[in-house]
Amino acid sequence: MSIVFRYLGLQAYEPIWRAMQRFTEARHPETPDEIWLLEHFPVYTQGMAGKAAHIIDPQNIPIIQTDRGGQVTYHGPGQLVVYFMLDVARRGLAPRQLVSRIENAVIALLHEFGIKAIARQDAPGIYVEGKKIASLGLRVRQQGSYHGLAFNVDMDLAPFLGINPCGFEKLSMTQLRALLPSASLLQLKEKLPLYLLEMIDAP
Repeated sequence: MSIVFRYLGLQAYEPIWRAMQRFTEARHPETPDEIWLLEHFPVYTQGMAGKAAHIIDPQNIPIIQTDRGGQVTYHGPGQLVVYFMLDVARRGLAPRQLVSRIENAVIALLHEFGIKAIARQDAPGIYVEGKKIASLGLRVRQQGSYHGLAFNVDMDLAPFLGINPCGFEKLSMTQLRALLPSASLLQLKEKLPLYLLEMIDAP
């Protein structure tokens, strides 16, 4: 099953979120799956079960209550955001399977760069030496997934200090540029889709 990749550049959060919802509501059994790659202007987003106590000092960064899973996270320029509009039933994937395959794609990509990364069962996402480099939050509705992955590449990490990332107090964040100074967002946009295709389409 083919997947259409769309590269959307730097975008405000809410219009893209609403577009994901419309895509999911309008899809039918023959609708091609899509993956969107983009960056967002600075924003905090809360998951459906998000607790206000995890927002400590938002400064002037807007906070948006969303319909994804998980707690609060931050998006900003230099973070590669990947949204998965997939018919999970057609692909025979349970939501947790999809999360694991996305995690495995990122872990495999980091391995190519010589970076050892792991996933954690208690906290979806990808970690390097105890620090979180990528966060995951999905929603499945009418057999279609949306929302997805936020991969810290070359960004300002300071806004993460204003929250308990993903609901974990004192969780340290990192980014690819800190581990691999030559890394670039363009490089990730080219490489990550290849790993995602391999993992999502795996038997």
